[in-house]
This record gives sequence, C-alpha cells and structure tokens, in this order.
Amino acid sequence: MSTPQEPFQPGHAGPASPQLQPPYYGQEQASPFGLPGQPPPRSRRKLWIILAGAGGVLLLVVLGIVILVNVVGSATNQARGLADGFTKLVLAGDNSRAYDEYLDPALQEQLSKEAFIEGVSSLGMDETCTPDYRDLNVVTENGVKSANVAGLIACDGKEVDLAYRFEGTEELKMTEIKLRPAG
Repeated sequence: MSTPQEPFQPGHAGPASPQLQPPYYGQEQASPFGLPGQPPPRSRRKLWIILAGAGGVLLLVVLGIVILVNVVGSATNQARGLADGFTKLVLAGDNSRAYDEYLDPALQEQLSKEAFIEGVSSLGMDETCTPDYRDLNVVTENGVKSANVAGLIACDGKEVDLAYRFEGTEELKMTEIKLRPAG
C-alpha cells in the first residue's frame, strides 16, 4: 500500500508540491493572466488617444474643405446665374429690361439706354445663339464681391466675345460689359 503523504512543510519539497523559487536574473516573471513567461498585455490607451486626435484633426480639415467649396461654389453659381439671366434677356431681344435690371447705375450714366440697345441689336444675336462661359472668377474683398465672366456667344456662322463684370455687397450689378464680334 501507499504511504500517506506528509502535509506541506515550508522548506521541504514533497513529490506533490514543487518548491517555488524566485526568478533568476534576466528571466521574465509569469503573468497572473497570461501564459508563463509572457509579459502582461500593454495598455493601448495612448494609441487610442493619438488615433482619436488624428481623426479629429482629419474631420476638421474635411469639414473646412467642404465649407470652402460650398462658399466658393455658391458665389460662382451666383455669378453664372447673373450672366445667364442677362444674356438670355439680350438673346431674346429684351434689351431694355436687361439694361434696367442688370446694369449698375454708374454704368448707366456712362452708357445710355439707346446706345446700349442699338449696340446689342447691331450684333444680330437671337434666341438660337448659345453662351459659353469659359472664365468665371469670383472674389470677395473688404465685403465687396466681384465676378468677372468671359466667354463666347455662338450664333449661326458667327461668334460674339463677351466679358461682364459684376460688383456689389448684397446685390451684384454689372459694372463693365463687352459684347463685340469675335475676330
């Protein structure tokens, strides 16, 4: 038969209880929750803080770009809308209305309504002509918006150069105009 085992006594190692020894120099200590010989898992708090900060900065950059594109895009669309409205009236032969609604009072002082109507009529444009705005430049400086629009009006067998300048703080009005046969 077998002999009963003696109870554990410090300093004596029995067959059922191995003696625990402190680790030697250079040996890693066993982790209470990991495998023996592996260091405890590292905290990733710093990594998450850095990633969250970088994500926040990236989000702010994207948001800034979206706002900038919308502001610039809306000003450009406004200038294109003004140029379209004016050109459509001129092509429809409604030169008097185009003069009254779009020209700035300062330009109206320099260019009489009769001279404007006569000059536009001499170009022989009609509703079959189509505008092509090749250059749209919008700038805001000290609260004053300005838009330069340049391009061509294509008619059957001829082209007309166009250049408009609109300025204003709230409502933009035409301050310069050039309509002449391309050549």
